[in-house]
Amino acid sequence: MRYEIRIRGRVGEAMLESFRGLHTEVEPADTILRGPVEDPSALRDLLRRIQAMDLELLEVKRLRP
Repeated sequence: MRYEIRIRGRVGEAMLESFRGLHTEVEPADTILRGPVEDPSALRDLLRRIQAMDLELLEVKRLRP
């Protein structure tokens, strides 16, 4: 499944390296991650990484195929 994950603020290049495999888009106020996530377990791991980096998660949505 493909997801779009929106994070508040501009995430720096060093942190974005942890999200390899996802397309990243840095907007003026937010950072957006888009791409495939293998399964629910991989999604939970991704969300845990975001939390561990002390980033503010704004939205997670599943994209249509």
